[in-house]
Amino acid sequence: MLYTILQIIAFQALFLLIYDLFLKRETFFNYNRAYLLITALLSFCLPFIKLPQLKQMATKDVVIQLPEVFIGVSSPTEMDILVAEQAGIILEQPQTPVWKIIVFVGIIFTTLIFLIKMAKLYWLKQQNPKRWKGNVLIVKLIKSSAAFSFFNTIFLGEHISETEKPVIYKHELVHIKELHTLDLLFFEFLRILFWFNPLVYMYQNRIKDLHEYIADAKSIKQNGKVDYYQSLLNQVFDVNNVSFINTFFKKSLIKKRIAMLQKSKSKQLHLIKYTLLIPMVFAMLIYTSTEVKAQEKLESQSSVVTQEITDEEIIQKYLKELIEKSKIEESFMDVRDDYDYTDKKYIPTKDEFLRYVAYMRHLGMELKKLSKDSDKMDSKQIEQFDEMINFNRSYEEHLEYLKTNEAKRIHTESRSNRTLQVISKDIDNLTEEEHMDAYEKVEDVFYGRLYKKLIVSDETDTVEITKDKYDGLVRLFSTQEIKTLLSKPSNENSNFNVHREEVPFSIIDTAPTLIECSEITDNIERKSCLSDFINKFVNKNFNTGIAEELTPGRKRIFVQFKIDEEGNVKNILARGPSKKLEIEAKRVIAMLPQFIPGKQKGKLVTVPYSLPIVFQVAGTRSKVDELVAQRDRILKNSSEKNPVVIQLNRQIEDLRKEMKTDSNTPKYDKFIKDVEQNTINDKVISFSNVDLVPAFTDCELITDNEQRKKCTSKGVSKFVNQNFDTEMASKIGINGRQKIFVNFVVNTQGEVVNIKARASHPKLENEASRVIKALPKFMPGKHDGVEVEVSYSLPIIFQVASSKKD
Repeated sequence: MLYTILQIIAFQALFLLIYDLFLKRETFFNYNRAYLLITALLSFCLPFIKLPQLKQMATKDVVIQLPEVFIGVSSPTEMDILVAEQAGIILEQPQTPVWKIIVFVGIIFTTLIFLIKMAKLYWLKQQNPKRWKGNVLIVKLIKSSAAFSFFNTIFLGEHISETEKPVIYKHELVHIKELHTLDLLFFEFLRILFWFNPLVYMYQNRIKDLHEYIADAKSIKQNGKVDYYQSLLNQVFDVNNVSFINTFFKKSLIKKRIAMLQKSKSKQLHLIKYTLLIPMVFAMLIYTSTEVKAQEKLESQSSVVTQEITDEEIIQKYLKELIEKSKIEESFMDVRDDYDYTDKKYIPTKDEFLRYVAYMRHLGMELKKLSKDSDKMDSKQIEQFDEMINFNRSYEEHLEYLKTNEAKRIHTESRSNRTLQVISKDIDNLTEEEHMDAYEKVEDVFYGRLYKKLIVSDETDTVEITKDKYDGLVRLFSTQEIKTLLSKPSNENSNFNVHREEVPFSIIDTAPTLIECSEITDNIERKSCLSDFINKFVNKNFNTGIAEELTPGRKRIFVQFKIDEEGNVKNILARGPSKKLEIEAKRVIAMLPQFIPGKQKGKLVTVPYSLPIVFQVAGTRSKVDELVAQRDRILKNSSEKNPVVIQLNRQIEDLRKEMKTDSNTPKYDKFIKDVEQNTINDKVISFSNVDLVPAFTDCELITDNEQRKKCTSKGVSKFVNQNFDTEMASKIGINGRQKIFVNFVVNTQGEVVNIKARASHPKLENEASRVIKALPKFMPGKHDGVEVEVSYSLPIIFQVASSKKD
C-alpha cells in the first residue's frame, strides 16, 4: 500500500511539472481544466494498470527476477488467512503499522473539517435573506462584502455597490453553468484521502485559478474591460476561507486575473503541447507493468540472476541435504525442527511445505530401512512407508486440503497437540449434548494416554482441564458427577481406560453400528444410527420404578462400555445416585445385541462409548430435605443458638454422613471436599435446568423461560459492570486479563445467598462477593410449579492495563 501511495505522488508531481512548465501560461483555459482533472484521475489509476504486452516488449536485460527473501517472521498472506478461517484456525493478525494509524486519524480529522465547512455554508444560507432568480438562489449576506457561489447558489454581500452587483452576478453565473463546484468537491475529496500530500492542494489551487480565468473571459465579453477591472480593484476583501467555493474577490488572485485578461490569446499551434501527455502516460505504463522488485540475497552474492526451477527440483535439493545429514549419523528426528512445520503452525509457506515433503520422503525411506533391518516386515507398514516415499502433493493441493474438516481434525487431535475441545454458546449453561460430550472427553483426559487437555469455550470465556488442573470441573458438572470423574475405577475394572487398540467414539473413522445400518457409508449417519438405537433401547427396557424411593428431581446415571473388535458389549461401568440404579443400568446395557465393530484405518478396534441416562423422579421430600426446611422456618424468627435448631442440625449432619459416598481416590479428596463446600446441595436446581428461572428487576413479566434467562443474565451482568471496582486490581499490583468465578443461590424468597468466589487474589474475591451481595431481590424460580432455590454461575472478566512505562 505504501509503495502504491508513493507511485501516485510521483505521477502527480510529473503531471504538475509538465503543467507548470508548458501549459500554465496558455489561454486554453478549458483544455487546462480538462488536463488537471484527467491527470489527477490518471495518477490514481496508473499504479494499478499492468499490461502484459508492455512487459513482453522489455528485454531480459531490463527485467531481472530474483527470488523473494523474507527476513524475520513474515506476516500471513490473504491466502493464509482465508485457508485458516475455512479450517477454523485462528491466525495471529499482524499489528497495524503506525503510519497507517496516522493516515486514518488524518482522514477522520479532515472529514470533520469538511463537514464543519459544509455546516457553515448551510448556516449562512439559512440565516440570511434569500430570493430566487430563475433557477439561481441569491443569498444576501448581512454586513459583508463577500461574493462567491456554490452549486446554484450565489452569495452576495450587502456592502457591494448596486452598480457592481450585475457584473459580479454574471461572473458567478458562469461558475454555476460550468459546474465548477463539482471540480472543487472532487479535489476536496482527494484532500480528505491524501491530506498528507501537498500536491493535491496544488492541484486544487490551480483548478481554482482556471475557474476564475474562465469566468473572467466570458464575463468581460458582456462588460467593458475598464469597468471589469474597476470591479476587481475597488472591493473590500471580505471572503470566507472555504476551499470548495468560487470566490469573486481573492486578494492573492486578482493580480493574476488582470494579467491573464490582458494577455493575448495563445496560438492554435501551441495545442501541440498537450500531446506531451501521451508519451508521459506511455512511459508510466511501461514502468508499472515492468517494475523490478529485486531482493538482495542474505548470503555473499550482491546480485544473482536465477533461472526458474521446479518444485520437484527444490524438493530433491532438500532431500539430498537430509541424506547427507544422515550419513554423519544425525537421526532423522534430530533434523525434524528444520523440515517439519506441523508442530509450529497450520499454514506453511511454500518453502516450508517443500521442506516438509522432502522430510516425509526421507522419513519413509529411513523407516522402511529400519523395518528391513529388524526382519519385521508388515505389509501394511511397508504400504504406509511407500506412501511417505511417494508423497507428491503440490502446494496448491495442500492449501485446498487444509480447508477440509479432516485436516482440521488431524491438526487439533494430533499427538503434538493432544487437545480435545467442546464449543458451547454458554459454558455455564451447557446443553445435554454438550454436557455428555464434555463428560466423555474429561474421562479421556484423566484416564487415557492419548489426550492431555480439554478446552471448553464459548464466545467470551474458556475453561481448561488437565490431570493436574481441574478446578474448572466446578463450572461444568454437579458434585456427584465430579466425585464420579475423580474416583478411580475399581480393581476389577482397572484396565477400563487403557488404550490398547482403542479409539474414542468421537474420532473413530468408521463407527460401530447395527446390521440394519451397515449399508450407510457416511460416518456421521452411522454414529447417529447407533446412538438413536441405544437411546430407544434403554428407554424401553430401563425400570424407572427403582428410583421411586429416591428424592424428587432429575437423576443422571453415567454409563460407559466398550464395543470390542467382535461387536460385543463389555466392560460396563455405571455411576449414579444409588447402587440400585447403577445395577439396573448395567443390566440394560448388557442386553444390547451384538454390533458391527468399528474400524480405524481399515483395522477392527475397540470403541469406548459413554451414555448419560437422565430421568425425572416425582415424589415427596427426603428426610434431610424435611429437616432442613423445618430448621429454615424456625431460623426466620430465631437464631442458630436455639436448642431446637441445634438438635435439627445434628440430625441433618448424621443423615448426611450416612448418605455420603466416600471417594476411592486420595489424590482428589481435598478437591472433592472443596467442591462440596462450594457447590449447592441436591435440592438446589441449576440455572440451566430449572423450569422457570428467577427474574431480575424488570424481567418479572416475562413468562417464556429462554427470554427470561436472557433478560436476567443481561441484568445481572449490567449490575456487576456498573458496581464492580475494577481499579482495585491495579491498586494491589495485578495486571492483564483477570477472571473471577462467582457462584451464588437465589433462594425461595428471591434473596441472594451462598455466595462463593474464586480469583487470583483474595481482595478480588471479596469485591466480587460484595457486588453480588448487593444485587436487588429476585422473583424466585420455579420447578414443577413449586418455588425452588436456583444456583447461578457468573464469570467476571476485565482487563487491567500495565502501569509500567517503556
